[in-house]
Amino acid sequence: MSILSLNCRGLGNPSAVGNLRDLLRREAPSLVFLSETKLSSGEFVRIISRLGDFYGLSVDSRGRSGGLALLWKKDINVVLSFMSLHHIDVIVRRGLGEEEWRCTGFYGWPEIQNRHLSWSLLESLTAQSTLPWLCLGDFNEILLDSEKMGGNDRASWQMENFRNAVNVCGFHDVPFSGYEFTYDNGRELQDNVQCRLDRALVTTSWSNLFLDAHLWNLDREWSDHAPIKLTLWRRDSVQQLGGKPFRFEQIWASEAECEEVIAGAWLYGANLETKVEACAANLKKWSGRKFGPIFRELKKKRKKLKKLNGAQLSASQLESRRGLLREIEILSQHEERYWQQRSRALWLADGDRNTKFSTRELQRGRRRIT
Repeated sequence: MSILSLNCRGLGNPSAVGNLRDLLRREAPSLVFLSETKLSSGEFVRIISRLGDFYGLSVDSRGRSGGLALLWKKDINVVLSFMSLHHIDVIVRRGLGEEEWRCTGFYGWPEIQNRHLSWSLLESLTAQSTLPWLCLGDFNEILLDSEKMGGNDRASWQMENFRNAVNVCGFHDVPFSGYEFTYDNGRELQDNVQCRLDRALVTTSWSNLFLDAHLWNLDREWSDHAPIKLTLWRRDSVQQLGGKPFRFEQIWASEAECEEVIAGAWLYGANLETKVEACAANLKKWSGRKFGPIFRELKKKRKKLKKLNGAQLSASQLESRRGLLREIEILSQHEERYWQQRSRALWLADGDRNTKFSTRELQRGRRRIT
């Protein structure tokens, strides 16, 4: 199970919503924190059903800036404690671990003159609960000089104030993998600035609940921020292929061959870990053969994007990156249509039977009608 956080830089157009939906389908998080939605709560309600099988709540934007949202899978029990323009604080009671713990999605004030308000808010939150605590999001500040590349040097007092707040809260960073900078201002060469603004901070008691928790800085695509994904248990990332944790795609389960691939791979390996590695490798090869050129082309283009994200780019490279993003978006739309067609075929095959599946779908339809 995993938790994803992203400064999405606006969800006011269908393209942005489609990109987010594609990200959530690929990464399959159980809990999602979004900042800078630039939507009112009413506007967000209208798009949440398009993002997947989530419950959610949101904080209104202020005009066309700000706006927060928290989504969670429907088998998770989440209770709201408090929310503001800069945070959503909840208690996770069921579905992610056996014990209750606290999750805060945080969006730091972007203006330097208001940054002290971020740290005051963090410090005030620490007194509100003694539960194990995770706080993740876009803090709009760095902790160390090494977390910034390009532009003017960061004032030492800015970083010191952030470090002091982290210490007051008893936080430490979750270990991470991936490209170290999560924000890119999108400018060329000497004007380019990259920072690690997005992170996951936890208390020791939270770390003791999830000893194998790990943070993944994912590849930046349509936002100027990279998504960050926190996996809670080792099995979420036991196998890495091509630099990314292996993930089981739900669509595979719709194919009878999938079970055969798993059964065949399970014969190899002396222990659980090597068996899982064999399954992951075989499923990846089988999926490549089964699901065709769109998926291979998407993989190639995302690999190119990964290389571009790891450098300060010239004007021509920035234009190439923009073109690459357009191509990825088009291919992702084709991919989504494929999933929709597969889902439709499954419904026609199974949905008219007197099963739990058809009953559930009919009940959903009645709710929509009433």
